[in-house]
Amino acid sequence: MDWIRAFFENVYNVEWLIRVGGPIGMFIIVYAETGLLIGFFLPGDSLLVTAGLFAARGDLDIVWLNLSLMVAAIVGDATGYWIGYKAGMAIYSRPDSFFFRRKHLIAAHQFYEKHGGKTIIIARFMPFIRTFAPVVAGAGTMSYPRFAAYNVVGGIGWVASMTLTGYFLGQAIPDLDKNIHIVVAVVIFLSLLPGIIAYLHTRLRSRQGK
Repeated sequence: MDWIRAFFENVYNVEWLIRVGGPIGMFIIVYAETGLLIGFFLPGDSLLVTAGLFAARGDLDIVWLNLSLMVAAIVGDATGYWIGYKAGMAIYSRPDSFFFRRKHLIAAHQFYEKHGGKTIIIARFMPFIRTFAPVVAGAGTMSYPRFAAYNVVGGIGWVASMTLTGYFLGQAIPDLDKNIHIVVAVVIFLSLLPGIIAYLHTRLRSRQGK
């Protein structure tokens, strides 16, 4: 179990990931987190915001950072779509494993049923849901041209908003990069907040229905 704990400690140490992995490592993480079912646990928002902080202090080029990660996000979602398209509805029968959680797929499906095609854009800003939303779209009835339009808009908007948030914060607040762990904690909390609110809302409605 020690290796599992060490693995996740390193995965969520986004500052270390950026230093060690560099641009290629970040590209792979964003691609896997958005396009591969096994990537649902990888850092997304916190990685992008922290990368923006690195760019603010001159360690990364903000333009190339955005361009490369936008490509990673768009190609990742496209990969997820085709995984869902090839698997079809059988994907919902896949058993849980260490790198797959059916409940996240079901949650993405319910979100898709409620919001339709714009789910592909909204889900970019929701951990777990963003990994499974393109799979749900592919397994459903959304045509690829329609999906691609949402994918491009969502991918560009998500990457740009996160990296530029970190970039401008890093420029506006002196020595903010020395407290990256605080920034990461805040970003993680804010990214999880919609899910927390939805959960509490569901619990409240279920209690009122009793």
